[in-house]
Amino acid sequence: MNRAERIFHLHRLLQARRPPSLADLMERLEVSRATIKRDLEYMRDFMQAPIEYDPKANGYRYGQDAPAFELPGLWFNESELLALLTMEQLLEDVQPGLLAPTLGPLKGRIRELLASGGHQPDAVRRRIRIQPLAQRVGRSEGFQAVAAATLDEQPIAIEYHGRARDTATRRVVHPQRLLYYRDNWYLIAWCEQAQDLRTFALERIRSSAPAEGTYRDIDESTLDAHTGAAFGIFTGPAQEWAVLRFTPEHARWVADETWHPDQTGHFEGEHYHLRVPFGDPTELIQEILRHGAGVEVLAPETLRARVAATLHEAAAQYPASS
Repeated sequence: MNRAERIFHLHRLLQARRPPSLADLMERLEVSRATIKRDLEYMRDFMQAPIEYDPKANGYRYGQDAPAFELPGLWFNESELLALLTMEQLLEDVQPGLLAPTLGPLKGRIRELLASGGHQPDAVRRRIRIQPLAQRVGRSEGFQAVAAATLDEQPIAIEYHGRARDTATRRVVHPQRLLYYRDNWYLIAWCEQAQDLRTFALERIRSSAPAEGTYRDIDESTLDAHTGAAFGIFTGPAQEWAVLRFTPEHARWVADETWHPDQTGHFEGEHYHLRVPFGDPTELIQEILRHGAGVEVLAPETLRARVAATLHEAAAQYPASS
């Protein structure tokens, strides 16, 4: 029985009409005297439980003159606290200061609770590290405004500077979801200009302001298809299936990876064959190129040709020395 379970049972026992003695608590919970003492102290100090000792009844109970006490709606055992601190580090380190005003009080409470479980927060941060991958540095002050518009179902007017065209455009969008993908934030929104769903990199939104008009709500199935039907963040419906063959060396890693929920894979001898649905091939090609000579595109022919052309262009930058 972990601490969370013991505290739940302690709470019920302390509510009993007859205050349980220390011996009763030890027998009921099957733990030592020291453990019961620590749990009672934990409830007093960190849950503000009005626990008192009744010398006449030789038992423990909640103070009769204190307000009725209930367990907090959100409380954790030690393993959950470690997970929560890891999440805190993710939010703090991947997007520095992004949610600081909101997370500040929560982080302080997390650290108090974590220390009570025998794990010092600074030690945990030294031992548990999250290394960002391809994190892009950009503006974060607009995050809360975009997040609020998403939760409040409020259209917003944004100025967006896309990298692909390297131009800024102004448009009114209806925020549907915030998506955290590969250490960067994206906004999935219905765009009035495009009359369709679009994906916006959050750090490329230069400004945002509330817009007039009725909010357009997109159903969950359509959003799921937009963000999850095909490989990568270049979203849209899956149109084709990529068939990739990996060398034995690269198969050792790829066979254990999930590129897409609908993928299929199998070994043919020592080579691993992976089938992945895709729409826009941009990000899939980037992922294929990451494996270099360790992968060959078998199908479709259009994808094979684009990968081959990209490799030829890359090789042309490194002419053989004379």
